Amino acid sequence: MESVLPTLLMLLSVFALTMRTGLSLGNRYTNFITWEDLSIEKYSPIGVSKDQAGGRIIVVSKDGHGDSRTVQGAINMVPNGNSERVKILIYPGIYREKVTIPVTKPYISLIGTGKGETKITWHSKASDRDSAGHTVGTFYSASFAVEADYFGAKEITFENSAPAAMPGAVGEQAVALRLSGDKAMLSMCKILGTQDTLFDQQGRHYFHRCFIQGSIDFIFGNARSLYQGCTLHAVAKSYGAVAASQRNSPAEDSGFSFLHCRLTGSGMLYLGRAWGRYARVVYAFCRIDGIVLPDRWSDWGDSSRRRTAYFGEYKCHGAGANLRNRANWARSLSYQEARPFLGRNYIDGNQWLRL
Repeated sequence: MESVLPTLLMLLSVFALTMRTGLSLGNRYTNFITWEDLSIEKYSPIGVSKDQAGGRIIVVSKDGHGDSRTVQGAINMVPNGNSERVKILIYPGIYREKVTIPVTKPYISLIGTGKGETKITWHSKASDRDSAGHTVGTFYSASFAVEADYFGAKEITFENSAPAAMPGAVGEQAVALRLSGDKAMLSMCKILGTQDTLFDQQGRHYFHRCFIQGSIDFIFGNARSLYQGCTLHAVAKSYGAVAASQRNSPAEDSGFSFLHCRLTGSGMLYLGRAWGRYARVVYAFCRIDGIVLPDRWSDWGDSSRRRTAYFGEYKCHGAGANLRNRANWARSLSYQEARPFLGRNYIDGNQWLRL
């Protein structure tokens, strides 16, 4: 026993280093997301199990020629405790199903074959009831829920097709996508709904050139996320809001940064609402169409939040970028104030993105 102890200690040290650095025999950069993780450059006919980089591929095809006819079926094929990138290639079509990636299945990528051609859609809303007769609530209304870390998606449409909510309606929240894991990247995806479209709940997330549609608080939660080059498209019939940040304490390092985005659509909108007392939302270098309410920001009906919320704009342009009548407690940022929000370092991207 004593003679093998040093060897065991050495193996344990190597294992600990592997877990910290993301090195493994099968995947050198396990703890990073790369462009390669969101693409399949070469693959053989349907049913292939490995791509050019050696990662596993699962094919979803509605016609039965793949490994699964459903997206959830493909996710169920990934083992619990998964430790290497699994790419799920989804052939074009409308997949009408409610999908969850559990916390036990990290490192999953969903890859479509063209933005808009691969859609995952369901129609739950918060007031719906489950099999036990309980209302599902906003959390479980999500058409697609991600609870695992290191999730990736490219050219996938996530939709909640429940009827549009009217302002002031109760129980009409209808989430298209809920992100509850850490370190997720979505590129060129569409996220479609009306009220509470994207529940950006917690963790660090990167949205690259995505199209996000909704009316009331259609991006909400307590994540720390960077939206870069995205289109934020409002479908509000009267008034609405883009982002509702839930940050409740200065100790919480969360908030939404919109960088080089475009705000389009209909209605009259708040850029952000202080759902949490220390809500944090920043727009930088964004094009904002003329659909913004004059005061631009909402204190959620609690004037005390004006002292603690952090709402700011930096070098935005367009018909809706006029700051003349903005709320006097919001900020027109200097470069030094805006700088922490102007790149992937805002989400510690150097620690988990290799792009």
